[in-house]
Amino acid sequence: MKDFEIQNHKDTRSGFGAGLSELGKTNENVVALCADLTGSLKMDAFRDEHPDRFFQVGIAEANMIGMAAGLTIGGKIPFTGTFANFSTGRVYDQIRQSVAYSNKNVKICASHAGLTLGEDGATHQILEDIGLMKMLPNMTVISPCDYNETKAATIAIAEHDGPVYLRFGRPKVPNFTDPDKKFVIGKADVLREGKDVTIIATGHLVWKAIEASEILLAKGINPEIINIHTIKPLDEKAVLESVNKTKCVVTAEEHMMNGGLGDSIAQLLIRKMPNPLEMVAVDDSFGESGKGEELLTKYNINTTNIVDAVERVISRK
Repeated sequence: MKDFEIQNHKDTRSGFGAGLSELGKTNENVVALCADLTGSLKMDAFRDEHPDRFFQVGIAEANMIGMAAGLTIGGKIPFTGTFANFSTGRVYDQIRQSVAYSNKNVKICASHAGLTLGEDGATHQILEDIGLMKMLPNMTVISPCDYNETKAATIAIAEHDGPVYLRFGRPKVPNFTDPDKKFVIGKADVLREGKDVTIIATGHLVWKAIEASEILLAKGINPEIINIHTIKPLDEKAVLESVNKTKCVVTAEEHMMNGGLGDSIAQLLIRKMPNPLEMVAVDDSFGESGKGEELLTKYNINTTNIVDAVERVISRK
């Protein structure tokens, strides 16, 4: 993309691992807990560098959340790590009662989210986790788009007082954000200014939105692209300012349509600025085993689907 330089292709889980390792060197209160997936979560460096601050709890995710909540009482900042499905669906009661309700300073860090987990199939490809987490009072929900942003987000949430859900993934994706940019929780990032349509994306779909913008520009459509890395709290001001200019919106996410980013944007618009909206998301379906990119295409959450959604929403202005 002419306006975006791809530095390399990296998985966002490695950004988490790098951020956690850096925190280990700079913040002695940071501790890490993992449910038997240290390698998959890229927590090896922290484990090796700080063995006295790393706890391998085994395949006991509920216990891990309870331990993390307890560690906060002594002033520790626990980062828990496992797959997104096990980080949320399997332990929702423990998160609700011991973390969110009690407003404990636990950082729930979740890899392998969405369809791009790939061959592991529907049982692991959770598409409801953002909805589960954003509905909990006190919970902050973050879904960064690339390696650099995930690393920066990991570092930033250690300074945030309160529960956080940090969502990232397995595949190598374009790494294009500024490695030196400070991550600000709750602050949207306008990647490209435009006047015809607002495209709001999160996670892996941010790059798909950038790809779509090139196609749209060639068609004479000038899109504004916003990276919403923090789904809760939502940067309402940035969204409303953009929509006030463009008068229509497309949201894009690797998540279920119900309960995701698009759902949050729809709620905001209906309350404060009703305008046409289209959502690019999985439509009430479980996933299946397959290659990540092929699954994005099959479930209609790829670059061409964003282009099509833009054309539909503009026709409704």
